[in-house]
Amino acid sequence: MSTPLKHEVLIIGGGTAGVTVAARLLRKHYTDVAIIEPSDKHYYQPLWTLVGGGQATAAETERAEASVMPRGATWIKSAVTSVDPDANTVTCADGATYSYDVLVVAPGIQLDWERTEGLTDTLGKDGVSSNYRFDLAPRTWEFIRDTRSGTAVFTMPSGPIKCAGAPQKIAYLACDHWRRQGVLDDIDVHLVVPTPRIFGIPAIADNLDKVIADYGITLHTGSEVRSIDSASRKVTMTNVAEGIDTVLPYDVLHAVPHQSAPDWIKASPLSTSHVGGDANGYVDIDKHTMQHVRYPNVFALGDAGSSPNSKTGAAIRKQAPVVVENIGAVLSGRPLPGAYDGYASCPIVTSSREMLLAEFDYDFALKPSFPLLDPVKPHRPYWLMKKYGLPAMYWNLMLKGLA
Repeated sequence: MSTPLKHEVLIIGGGTAGVTVAARLLRKHYTDVAIIEPSDKHYYQPLWTLVGGGQATAAETERAEASVMPRGATWIKSAVTSVDPDANTVTCADGATYSYDVLVVAPGIQLDWERTEGLTDTLGKDGVSSNYRFDLAPRTWEFIRDTRSGTAVFTMPSGPIKCAGAPQKIAYLACDHWRRQGVLDDIDVHLVVPTPRIFGIPAIADNLDKVIADYGITLHTGSEVRSIDSASRKVTMTNVAEGIDTVLPYDVLHAVPHQSAPDWIKASPLSTSHVGGDANGYVDIDKHTMQHVRYPNVFALGDAGSSPNSKTGAAIRKQAPVVVENIGAVLSGRPLPGAYDGYASCPIVTSSREMLLAEFDYDFALKPSFPLLDPVKPHRPYWLMKKYGLPAMYWNLMLKGLA
């Protein structure tokens, strides 16, 4: 049996989190950083909502993975199939095994389309789409653009998902388009969310309630779409607390899938499900240090970590410096200095002109980056930042370890 190739820092995932951490490590003059990533493409996923709402093109969200891979990092172009943190090894789909001094787990999140009955078979057809896939976001816009009357349903699943604002954002963009086309009054719009309110911070929920009322959207809280009957174009929605089923027709349906950690993480000793915890199986980390609770030389950040922050790119921007600082401490045998406060940013576009920027920490305390603008209300400058400023910062600064 051959000896595994070894790297000082081995990173699983070449998405936002993995590339950002690698870039920051290389800027600190680490010389042996490797990233395991099978994909040729890298996506700026926050713009997919605007693609689905007809405000951006899919092409501007996609770049070659090679173009964002930090210079000096070793790119292992394969997919991880298992990890053995007791042996400090990772095994890939091609059978190769790699060992490490420190492991950073950042493979992103798994979209579990099949957990909503009937969804997989109808995606991209008959008015059903989802902005959670690059190839489907343009279809969302086609279906919205072609709808002039009937019923529109927008869904959100229970459990943690990436960008928890996305399920409602597309509803607002669709309504804004239909209003500008003069057909909104002819469309019965439903927004189905599993939470008690549309947002977890009351002051923000109050303002979003006004947006929802202004568009005439029927909001179903504490509810979830369980199944889709594409033949009859109907969804079955369950009120979770009361256990009551309601059937809604649809002409256009934006569906958001349940999400969980990748299956290989769920099956590994790194997972919360390994110790009888969360069935979604995220990497079991301390929410402040991002260090694994049982394996000190393992860190996780981004969507696959168990930290209870909102799963957003903005969270990764604050997590990455903490992880890099704490990796240095582990390698030199020092106490961990870095601490993450749960900061996340949830940009909620409310029309084709305005956006509300919800920024908060673990305690749901507001953490506005621009205190001059009321942080609980939509503003035009935020929308311009979403469309132009944040993508520029992402490609030019964040992925290069500069922001």
